[in-house]
Amino acid sequence: MPASVRHLAYGPTKVWVMSPQDRSAGRPDRRAPRQGDPRRGGRPRTGGASAPPRREGTRPAEAERGSGQRLTPKSPRKPEPAIADGITGKELDRAVWTQLRTLSKENAEGVAQHLVMAAVLLDTDLEGAQAHAETAVRRAGRVPAAREALGLVAYRQGDWAKALAEFRTVRRLSGSSHLLPLMVDAERALGRPDRALELASTPEARTLARDEKVELAIVVSGIRRDQGQLDAAAAGLKLPELDPRRRKAWSARLFYAYAEALLALGDRAGAREWFGYAVDADESLETDAAERVDELDGVEQVDLLGDDEDGDETGARG
Repeated sequence: MPASVRHLAYGPTKVWVMSPQDRSAGRPDRRAPRQGDPRRGGRPRTGGASAPPRREGTRPAEAERGSGQRLTPKSPRKPEPAIADGITGKELDRAVWTQLRTLSKENAEGVAQHLVMAAVLLDTDLEGAQAHAETAVRRAGRVPAAREALGLVAYRQGDWAKALAEFRTVRRLSGSSHLLPLMVDAERALGRPDRALELASTPEARTLARDEKVELAIVVSGIRRDQGQLDAAAAGLKLPELDPRRRKAWSARLFYAYAEALLALGDRAGAREWFGYAVDADESLETDAAERVDELDGVEQVDLLGDDEDGDETGARG
């Protein structure tokens, strides 16, 4: 199973995260998803020969639920992207399948496949991931996982407004605030640091899981540095999790962000030390901590491939 399929454990167990250099230094770049598109609202239509009778005094959705029918997809507005061989939808986390129970069996299976495809393509083909996420939303607009998938794709694309709108929709539909770190970062990227800090200090922030609190602290530290509050940026990362002896999913990102904060304070030795810890913790090579260590050590990076190409061109001209 492709490693990225694990991203589809939507909800509080999600692992869609920004790289530390994105969050601690500036805006998310290559790992930026977006959301917020109301196109995915998708309430069932009423009227027409196939619509169930509507009871007086009820809303369309209530009438359909009362009829005992499950939500089924309408005719797609555009051709749906193809599902790769071997993708069944069973790769999704069980919690996501719980969300899909509101759909018919056929629709649930189709939406699940598109969600898996969105995850598989996220790192290699954002347009393809977007097509699958949009299809999932058209077919299941009130399923939180579908809206989250589209929001995450938008975030990766740097479409902060759309991402923020989708993340808000997820929170409204699910009642969960697990996307709060990404929402705060989107506000920051939109040039609204005060609103971002206000969001980060809401009561919901205190209910986040441990890993989500770490991610939020990294984002807030970056905002503080943006505002020139360098001491606060470093102090906000002095969490119990800031321990080089620990090896958690967030360790490399946290160590990297702390190194950046120390470097901004002019503590090159401290920054060098924590970039080194980030290198040791970064087993998946999601950061450029090794390069930062080399920079601080005065090691010059040489582009050997570029030199070879220049040499070939020189030889050809000679």
